[in-house]
Amino acid sequence: MLLVMSQDDFQPYVPQTVLVVGAHADDIDVTAGGSVAVWAKAGASVEYVVITDGCKGTKAHDVSGESIAEVRAVEQQNAAHLLGAGTVHFLGYEDSNLEVTTELKKDLVRIIRQVKPDTVVVMDPTVLYSSKLGMINHTDHRAAGLATLDAVYPLARDHLTFAELQKEGLEPHSTAHVLLTNFETQNYYVDISDTIDLKLRALAQHISQFPDIDALQTRMREFAASSGERAGYDYAEGFVRIDIAV
Repeated sequence: MLLVMSQDDFQPYVPQTVLVVGAHADDIDVTAGGSVAVWAKAGASVEYVVITDGCKGTKAHDVSGESIAEVRAVEQQNAAHLLGAGTVHFLGYEDSNLEVTTELKKDLVRIIRQVKPDTVVVMDPTVLYSSKLGMINHTDHRAAGLATLDAVYPLARDHLTFAELQKEGLEPHSTAHVLLTNFETQNYYVDISDTIDLKLRALAQHISQFPDIDALQTRMREFAASSGERAGYDYAEGFVRIDIAV
C-alpha cells in the first residue's frame, strides 16, 4: 500500500546548489533526472557523485568489467550534461561490493565541503525491498544512501571530524535539505511536467543498461504520471524531504 505523507509542511523551493548521489551510473537519472533538469533550468548548480565504477553492470559474457565501466562513465557524463548538470564526480568504488566505511564517508564529506550544497539527493537506505514493485533494492544503493546521510549529518558539519580536510581548505558545511528517493513513501514532489521528455532523452544515453529503451521510457513516463496524479501535476518525481534543523 502506497503511503503518501502530507506536503503541507513543505513549501516548494528552488535549490541553489544541489549534490545528487548515486551508487551507479544511471541511478540519478532514473530517480531524479526530471528534477535535476528543473533545478538546472531555474539556475541551480547541480553536481553528481557516482560512487561505484559500474564494472558488474552487463549481462554480456564477452564484455570485460573494465570496458563496461568506461562505457557507463561516458553514458553518465552525456546524460548529466543533457539534463544541465555540471561536474560528475566518479569515486571508483567496486560495483556490487560497496560498504559503509570511514573511507567512503570521508570521500563524500570532502565533496560536500567542496560543493557546499543546500540540497543533497540520494536513495533512501531504509528501502530494502518492495513487494508492490517486485524489487529488492541493490545493496550498493542502500550503502550509498546510508553513507551519504552520515556524511551530510553530522560528519560534514563538525569541524573536528576529518579535521585534516581543513588543511585542504575544506571548511565544515551544513546542508539544509535532504531529498531521499523512496518508491513507496513520499512527502515532497517536484513538478517535472516540463522536463519529462528531457529525462527520457537522458535515460536513452544509458544504452548499455537499457537496451529496450522504449520500454523503459514508457515505464518511467507512467511512474512519473502516477506521482504527478498524487501531487496535482501532470508528471512528478517524489521524495522524502528532510529539512535539517541543526
